[in-house]
Amino acid sequence: MATTLKGPGIFLAQFAGDEAPFDTLEGITRWAAALGYAGVQIPTFDPRLFDLDRAAESKDYCDEVKGTCAAAGVEITELSTHLQGQLVAVHPAYDVQFDSFAPQAVRGKPRERQKWAVDQMNKAAVASRNLGLDVSVSFTGSLAFPYFYPWPQRPAGLVEEAFTELAKRWRPILNVYDEQGVDVGFEIHPGEDVFDGATFELFLDKLKGHKRCTINYDPSHFVLQCLDYLAFIDHYHERISAFHVKDAEFNPDGRQGVYSGYQPWVNRAGRFRSLGDGQVDFIGIFSKLAAYGYDSWAVLEWECCLKSSEQGAAEGAPFIANHIIQATGKAFDDFAGGETDRKALRRMMGIA
Repeated sequence: MATTLKGPGIFLAQFAGDEAPFDTLEGITRWAAALGYAGVQIPTFDPRLFDLDRAAESKDYCDEVKGTCAAAGVEITELSTHLQGQLVAVHPAYDVQFDSFAPQAVRGKPRERQKWAVDQMNKAAVASRNLGLDVSVSFTGSLAFPYFYPWPQRPAGLVEEAFTELAKRWRPILNVYDEQGVDVGFEIHPGEDVFDGATFELFLDKLKGHKRCTINYDPSHFVLQCLDYLAFIDHYHERISAFHVKDAEFNPDGRQGVYSGYQPWVNRAGRFRSLGDGQVDFIGIFSKLAAYGYDSWAVLEWECCLKSSEQGAAEGAPFIANHIIQATGKAFDDFAGGETDRKALRRMMGIA
């Protein structure tokens, strides 16, 4: 049966800043509500907006956070642990770059950094429950991604070993989420080991189908991979627990294609765009999600190489609202029907 999505929501990570109204939860939620958003996805890695340690320890603090959001006129859609999830598994090639995601005390110390990330993930499970949330969103991290292109030839067993280790690290975390009754919606994203449907299946298989391993669906990353993002919903709709509404475009030419020649974002063949400015078929996406019974949030994630964040946010709320399908409770041709008459049905089929 078709369902009506919740929304519009907005992911606050790209909008938080050091100036009002973006430097406090009260200020940024009032700003979001004034633009027409009904929900906010809160980054747990930004202390200006949210204190994850307190949220895991104090139900009272979580009630305060919910109260702040409610006073502004919005709900919390999910907690985001993208940066902490990334640090659960880091290939050494990315150590320096990803160190900035962690506190100063564990930078340059991969084992301590990972331990901190796992602790953060577990705290987010408890915090989600304290807030009354059933879903969170995150990244898987990566051990194999530097080898995603098969040259030089990958040694036999490398991918198998990488996903075995990835699942080994995530299984205890997912068990904590299971204890709290919370799903982890992993954003399927290049740079993570889980970057498309095939790699999600590898991960899920190693996790033995763990029920808390779900998907934060974001079509923008699939456009840049030339992946059929509508068919993806057909394959994995039962695992989709969250939805980032983000646009993108792919315009290959004689100079560059999927890999985009190390160009800056504005010059890449594949670029993220503000809603409505790219190539994503959102009518098709919202239709499929409604038809498959997805009844959670549609959340704007703004990342555009051209348009300002202010304009992107202002345009995002009405764009999402206009795409949400108010699911019908009856068939359009019910008026032409009648009561069931079994004898008449049998006569129609020539059954004595």
